[in-house]
Amino acid sequence: MSDLPRKAVTRTAKLATLPLGFAGRATWGLGKRIGGRSAEIVSRELQQRTAEQLFKVLGELKGGAMKFGQALSVFESALPEEVAGPYRAALTKLQEAAPPMPTRTVHAVLAERLGEEWRELFSEFEDKPAAAASIGQVHRGVWHDGREVAVKVQYPGAGEALLSDLTQLSRFARLLGPLIPGMDIKPLITELRDRVSEELDYGLEAEAQRAHAVEFADDPDVMVPDVVHQGEQVLVTEWMDGMPLAEVISGGTPEQRDRAGQLLARFLFSGPARTGLLHADPHPGNFRLLPPLDEGENGPEGEFRLGVLDFGTVDRLPGGGLPDTIGEALRMTLEGNAEAVYDRLRGEGFVKDSIDLDPDAVQDYLLPIIEPAAVEEFTFTRGWMRDQAARIADPRSPAHQLGRQLNLPPAYLLIHRVTLSTIGVLCQLSATVRLRDELEAWLPGFLEEPADEPDDETGAEPDA
Repeated sequence: MSDLPRKAVTRTAKLATLPLGFAGRATWGLGKRIGGRSAEIVSRELQQRTAEQLFKVLGELKGGAMKFGQALSVFESALPEEVAGPYRAALTKLQEAAPPMPTRTVHAVLAERLGEEWRELFSEFEDKPAAAASIGQVHRGVWHDGREVAVKVQYPGAGEALLSDLTQLSRFARLLGPLIPGMDIKPLITELRDRVSEELDYGLEAEAQRAHAVEFADDPDVMVPDVVHQGEQVLVTEWMDGMPLAEVISGGTPEQRDRAGQLLARFLFSGPARTGLLHADPHPGNFRLLPPLDEGENGPEGEFRLGVLDFGTVDRLPGGGLPDTIGEALRMTLEGNAEAVYDRLRGEGFVKDSIDLDPDAVQDYLLPIIEPAAVEEFTFTRGWMRDQAARIADPRSPAHQLGRQLNLPPAYLLIHRVTLSTIGVLCQLSATVRLRDELEAWLPGFLEEPADEPDDETGAEPDA
């Protein structure tokens, strides 16, 4: 019997406590105000109780509910500060924690997928989970050849739970939407649902992780643990220690924050260029800050590497990297070439044929968003992200009206979400990043190709 709630009616009932709980606490808050408590104190308590319930329900359900919570948590930087405080701690918990499944269930899955003699594969195996995620939990062990390993065990019934949760959550999207101003929650849930089958397939995950481990082997900046063994519901990889990025966010030094931010941006753009794959789950629970590559040298904090985990959700880019359109449109926007940008966006389907927009208005809409690429270095802050979210969310603003007329082609949906999520993490870090350096090094089309020079002083082309 599964320890993960599977019946749709049971899980729907639990999820239904979210909007019902929101309404109930609003009534409770009104009663407290009538009783003489100040609105500020009551509001703070109300938000705290809501945050606690959000974590409790999504964490208990695991599956798609927790996956949604993790995706939502990276956008907390966009919340107004008076709301963000109570929610931040609860949402951050979802990045690395969830109630574990019982040991008997773990052993049953391992026996079914690795064989009854599964313990012989390990010199050591810790029954207590080291981490829990949306569709599985991780146990620490030692492989029979002496390597320290992470053993990811998929929750029984995870596939059914994911589909059920995300279907039900889509019905509550309007209620959950105000958590993140300027963001439509329903497409996020739909896109997460579309990725369920891939994330449940540990064979695809192992393939993507191996590709990154090979490409980044001996890299001075990024480390990806290799795959040791892969089964249908069990994935064994090399263990990776290090400081979780969530700890850097909550208490890291400025040097750690800036280094982590720089490497996060580097991995976002270099990964697709080097592997043809886009790591599509950039929440803090999937990253670690590691010592320098050569452990014999005690280098400064600025030499730390970025460790990357969890390749269950990746975008297999058709062209073997990020589309040229992104880099070219970004470059042309920074150059002030509004007409060229507009033509390129229309050609790619960002502006539908049935709609006519003012190219200068599109330029004005884009410039504040791409400000980090316009300068040598940029400090990402929650305040900056809140300003962008508020500018786009305000129905009275021209940016809001124009944004509603733009279209996001399906091929760019995941790229867009990953980019926004990464920016959200950079804002949580308050990192100062030389983003332009990474764009110039890795983003196709961002640097204009030099024109071919003529063969001689007459300007004639060389003979064939």
